[in-house]
Amino acid sequence: MNFDVMGQHQDSAFSNYEAASSSRENSASQTECDLISILLKEQQSLTAVEQFSKQYDTQSLPAQSRFYADLIPSALPQSGEQYAFEVDLDRCSGCKACVTACHSLNGLDEKETWRDVGLLIGGSNQNPIHQHVTTACHHCLEPACMQACPVNAYEKDPLTGIVKHLDDQCFGCQYCTLACPYDVPKYQSNKGIVRKCDMCSQRLSDGEAPACVQACPHQAISIEIVNQEQVIADSEINPFLPASPDPQHTFPTTRYKSEKPFPRNTLPADYYSASPQHAHLPLVIMLVLTQLSVGAILTGSALEYFLTNATTAVMTRLYVTSALFFGLVALGASTLHLGRPLYAFRGILGLKHSWLSREILAFGVFAGAAMLYAILTWISVSLFPELKSWQPIAGRVVGLLGIAGIFCSIMIYVFTKREFWSFESTSVKFSLTAILLGITSTWLVILVLNLADNSPESNLLLALAGPLLSKALIVTSIIKLIFEASLFRYLFHRQNSPLKRSALLMSGELSNVTLARFACGILGGILMPAFLLNHQTQPLQYIILIFIVCMMFIACLAGELLERYLFFSAVAAPRMPGVLR
Repeated sequence: MNFDVMGQHQDSAFSNYEAASSSRENSASQTECDLISILLKEQQSLTAVEQFSKQYDTQSLPAQSRFYADLIPSALPQSGEQYAFEVDLDRCSGCKACVTACHSLNGLDEKETWRDVGLLIGGSNQNPIHQHVTTACHHCLEPACMQACPVNAYEKDPLTGIVKHLDDQCFGCQYCTLACPYDVPKYQSNKGIVRKCDMCSQRLSDGEAPACVQACPHQAISIEIVNQEQVIADSEINPFLPASPDPQHTFPTTRYKSEKPFPRNTLPADYYSASPQHAHLPLVIMLVLTQLSVGAILTGSALEYFLTNATTAVMTRLYVTSALFFGLVALGASTLHLGRPLYAFRGILGLKHSWLSREILAFGVFAGAAMLYAILTWISVSLFPELKSWQPIAGRVVGLLGIAGIFCSIMIYVFTKREFWSFESTSVKFSLTAILLGITSTWLVILVLNLADNSPESNLLLALAGPLLSKALIVTSIIKLIFEASLFRYLFHRQNSPLKRSALLMSGELSNVTLARFACGILGGILMPAFLLNHQTQPLQYIILIFIVCMMFIACLAGELLERYLFFSAVAAPRMPGVLR
């Protein structure tokens, strides 16, 4: 009995103990849940400083971020804003650590640079100025490189404003290197493409500073967010750098700041130096021969207008075929200028904005139309004589297409804003080249025709067209040579303008080419046609006539090739102040 009572008591006590233990466990579990909720809530309400501290403690930030955290924006640009370089000139020492870092971290080739350091000098003997300037791509609001590119190998990021180059899309035409006023895109011959600074966009997207920003020991370079409308407004007063290209051309976003104002006589260290530029020989050949081809078509059409169709009909097939030949050779030569010619078919992708794409299309259509015109002249002789009435219309259409192609060629160089390539100068040179070579090639065609077919019709054509062409050639050559020589008047100007630098190059380092050009122009364009006119009443021996006409054509062609060589090599190329090349 006692046992039962004690057993019931013990069971009751054990039950109470279990209940108490369960209560304590539930309480502890509840407390633990409450603590987790509190910590989670606290984590969501951390301040920016506390969040940064936790990231720093867990080493989730780049190892060097403490050195450049205040040199890059902490937020993305908003609408109407973009990233831009800011350079503190007072901090720049010209050590070129930024150049080395950019070269190393971007894996550039030995002689390839995306960032350069220049020098500005000025002031007085008592207070001289010696200012280093670091410069890279300015990620312009209206990038000339992007507008000029015929294959759309450039894009401007809509969020960050960074101008990127698409290496896979590029076919190496190098037009962007001519269009950019700051000498930013660099052609890499080994790869056959152009490359440029992209502000280390991948690093920026990961919260890491660009290579140049990280490397500068004085923190002279930083990334800031700029207002695009403000950049345009600031360009009105040109607050860029002394002797720098006009910022209204492309609206560069880089901001150079300094506590010390520049003296009025501050100039780049290389301001008075000039060096020959790349001659682009395939372009020299392409431009001269396309203009010869168009000129031959136009000269033939002009003879048909001034003389009777019956007189000129005998030469139509030959001059059209020869014009087509020179045009096709020119198009073939143009592909030699491409770093990756297999992608030449991409050349018309930029038709909406690139004059180079428009030139490619215009001369492509011209070549096709000239081919059809040549076929028409051959089949209308015997197979389809009824088609002969279409020849004058076909000639005018082909001529107009050729003029359109030459206009596109002119605008390609006018777009670069270089004074030596102004619209007036380039238009006169290209147009007169077409006329001059059209005349000499037509003279040669008539002589070859007379040699191959010594008929009364060909003899009559030679007698009537020869003097007319000789007089036209002399007048055209005199006008062209005087126009080219007028550049040397800038040698007497005190201001060291781009045109004066071009004149100094042509009279200095390029003087041999200049002398050869004028010698060929005078010999082939003036002396030889004058000799032919002088013997108009006393016909020359046929072998002498052949020699004179052939040498006249060769001399004129050589002279125009040399003129076009000077067109490229004597131009004063714009670039950032003081950057030596």
